[in-house]
Amino acid sequence: MAFADIVSTGPGVELLQRSLRRGRLGHAYLLTGNHLEELEEVARNLIKTLNCDQPVMESGDILPSDCCDQCLNCRKVISGGHADVRWVRPESKSRLILTDQIRSLISQINLKANDARFKCAVIVAADRLKVEAANAFLKTLEEPPPDCVIILLSTEPQRLLDTILSRCLRLTFGGGADMRFDERQLALIESFAQMAVDHGSGLLDRYKLLGQLLGLLEEMKGAVAEQLEQASPLRRYDDVEPKLKEQWENELKAGVEAEYRRRRGEMLLALEWWLRDVWLRTLDIGGELLQLSRFDELTAKVAGRIDAESALENLRTIEGTARLLHTNVQESLALEVGFLKLKLG
Repeated sequence: MAFADIVSTGPGVELLQRSLRRGRLGHAYLLTGNHLEELEEVARNLIKTLNCDQPVMESGDILPSDCCDQCLNCRKVISGGHADVRWVRPESKSRLILTDQIRSLISQINLKANDARFKCAVIVAADRLKVEAANAFLKTLEEPPPDCVIILLSTEPQRLLDTILSRCLRLTFGGGADMRFDERQLALIESFAQMAVDHGSGLLDRYKLLGQLLGLLEEMKGAVAEQLEQASPLRRYDDVEPKLKEQWENELKAGVEAEYRRRRGEMLLALEWWLRDVWLRTLDIGGELLQLSRFDELTAKVAGRIDAESALENLRTIEGTARLLHTNVQESLALEVGFLKLKLG
């Protein structure tokens, strides 16, 4: 996939390509948006474009604006096997990006490039940088080695240190108004809304819904693990040094955990958007969201049974639960407490 094939990230790609054509290449980018996998795809395409053997360039362009997606360098980036491209993800146990990971990254990007025009480093879920790791990265982020591009990805940029934000060129892809929900998220919203209409504060029904959500999350985590295992170099290279194998295994575990947490966050965000609709209805504001209008009747019924203060408190509760799940709290306990606090009539 090249930039030309990306259609769902809004004007961000166009802005990035325009700056490339004019030769305005940043040394450090912060790519933000709703979907981490989309941000990874943008980062991957930027790396391919900068190092492509047959890039797309028009008369007057200073830098290429797209890649061929077929040459050797492009294929290496796609497979994750390019020696001059380093990806860093949250460490598996702490679910944070640690200082040792950043120090290792700094050492690698200071080495001479093997066969790339630009050495590239990508920090996935940069909002998970431990404070010490972020501080250790500041000097390199401000003054990276020549012909080196650093790319940070985040779905929660508000959690990044100001010192990190100030050193990066920020580009946003997608947006809240373009929020997309898959069928599982929509089914969860419908079950939740129907439970609220039929039983309101019924304890048994809340526990049934909690069980449904936990079942969905367990299924989701299994699917994430299978997907990332298929893409891992562990599947392609059998005879590797034990140290490298251990590194790949740790990166796979970290990748599974980070991607699962992201998708779990999206499930809660879907509920949050519906609760936002309920709150807006209590204020006599239309409150229709592009893909939640199908629940208008259920939304109106719940909004008619609670006041605006309770509806706003529900929003705060679900937001607090989402924040709590970023810590080491037990998942099922945090969700149980959050569900029981909601005021639904």
